[in-house]
Amino acid sequence: MAGRHPGPSRRSFVAAGVGTALALAVATPAQAAPAAPGRRVFGRYGSPAARLDERTLYVDAGGAGDFTTVQAAVTAASGSGYTLVVAPGVYRETVAVSVARTEMTWIGASGNARDVVVVYDNAAGTPKPGGGTYGTTGSATTLVQAAGFTARDITFANDWLRADHPGISGTQAVAIKVQGDRSAFLRCRFLGHQDTLYADSMALGTFARQYFRDCYAEGDVDFVFGRATAVFERCHFHTLTRTDLSSAPYGFVFAPSTAGTNPRGYLVTRSRITSEAPDAYYKLARPWVPSSDTTARPMLTVRETRLGAGIDAVAPYTNMSAGFPWQDQRFAEYRNTGPGAVVSVPENRPQLTAAEAALATREAYLGDWTPWERC
Repeated sequence: MAGRHPGPSRRSFVAAGVGTALALAVATPAQAAPAAPGRRVFGRYGSPAARLDERTLYVDAGGAGDFTTVQAAVTAASGSGYTLVVAPGVYRETVAVSVARTEMTWIGASGNARDVVVVYDNAAGTPKPGGGTYGTTGSATTLVQAAGFTARDITFANDWLRADHPGISGTQAVAIKVQGDRSAFLRCRFLGHQDTLYADSMALGTFARQYFRDCYAEGDVDFVFGRATAVFERCHFHTLTRTDLSSAPYGFVFAPSTAGTNPRGYLVTRSRITSEAPDAYYKLARPWVPSSDTTARPMLTVRETRLGAGIDAVAPYTNMSAGFPWQDQRFAEYRNTGPGAVVSVPENRPQLTAAEAALATREAYLGDWTPWERC
């Protein structure tokens, strides 16, 4: 998104990202070690020599799979219903899943998202080889446009840093942009700074449903944003500190841009928000009404979630544009806990009634799609 403050920041992956060993790998182009004879990198998911089925493809940077890059495997999966089993390693590349590659599943072979990292370092203001810049969408490390996409136990990251590029003002750097309907992410991690997780749809009139369960997302400015109908259940959101700013706010957790005709935007339930920044230095949300859709009415409901001290409890919401005040949008809370959830100024903390909360559920948001049954 445009209109956010640039500035240098630190690389956060060691403290809150993929663990020290993998963090070092994220910071360099090094990949996994060459495959040793008989090396088992795909765990219980078979191997090219013992393929689960003809639509299961294996990715290993060290050479033990069908492909050494995720994009090569996606390209080869030219139809519907493919599964990619990805071995532990750091895959420094950009990946795009086109609309034709429906019902695709990515599985991190180790069962731990810290072990499988898809990462790149483009930002919106990064110059493109052919001229111009990438823009927010173009900065995405991973782009998913196909319907029926599922990812399990994988880290999606963008490790572009403001401090490394002081001359670039377009500091949006997306780890993943998801546009497809019925997109599910289970036990995944989303690492970045500004615009980390772009939960969106293919078009203004398309209401894409997305489900995030037991996931972790970190960032600073609007790091979960877009117009999807998205449910975040039992997720952990973590706000980063900043050395380039001397006062609050450092950023904003959510920036929905829900279409005005969409009755359901973002739902956060049974989750938690933590921070490494000073107390009250983050806003819970601000509405994004993009110039391409000035009829948008951003919607966010946060319920039964623990809000840490990093959230400004007195004024948790703010405007992105004075022409679209947050009070005119669809922000609400219900039975949240923690220091960031204390209601001291009631008009700043709109609350659902019990009757309204009964309608703000994953079942109501996702309809006949029940991805939690596969968890």
